[in-house]
Amino acid sequence: MMGKRKDHYYRKAKQEGYRSRAAYKLLEIQKRFAIFERGSRVVDLGCAPGGWLQLIAAEIGPEGRIVGVDLQKTRGLPAKNVVLIQGDITAPNVQSMIREALGGEADVVTSDLSPNLTGIGFQDHLRSCELTRTALAVARELLRPGGVFLAKIFQGEDLESVVTELKGEFERTRRVVPRASRKASSEIYLLAQGFRGASCAGSNPAV
Repeated sequence: MMGKRKDHYYRKAKQEGYRSRAAYKLLEIQKRFAIFERGSRVVDLGCAPGGWLQLIAAEIGPEGRIVGVDLQKTRGLPAKNVVLIQGDITAPNVQSMIREALGGEADVVTSDLSPNLTGIGFQDHLRSCELTRTALAVARELLRPGGVFLAKIFQGEDLESVVTELKGEFERTRRVVPRASRKASSEIYLLAQGFRGASCAGSNPAV
């Protein structure tokens, strides 16, 4: 198994000091769509081990703020614009901690949440959809109007219903498959831009 993990991006992450190869997936998305800006406020759900945090912290600069949340403990980062919270993202007290740490509404909410894989594709897909919906529920509470939501999800028959939900709440939605994703993986990333805000949820989607 370890041999499969040590592909080009795994080795590149080790050489360049990123905590995970997932950083290159986010880097490609950032280069294509520029979802982070200097001074942005960002929430990163499922942040451990911190590969995305490293990249986002550099993109938003010291004037920005990123709050990383995970059930697992995440090793601290030297960047002063990073706040780490260990806890369940669905817990009201954790969401209150996120808001306080952000100091305002979020410009971007990212989710690299992944289920504990069973190897049963349909089951893993459904659990991935549940996690994406959970992340979306958190994003609804934290995002400013016009904000961005980015989430990993596994492909399968329930994907379209998740995309439909996003289209009802965001101006634009895209499906992105970064080159750094493993070829055997069914993962894709859903990028939703232009959050309409809670009062506009359920309005006609722009396709």
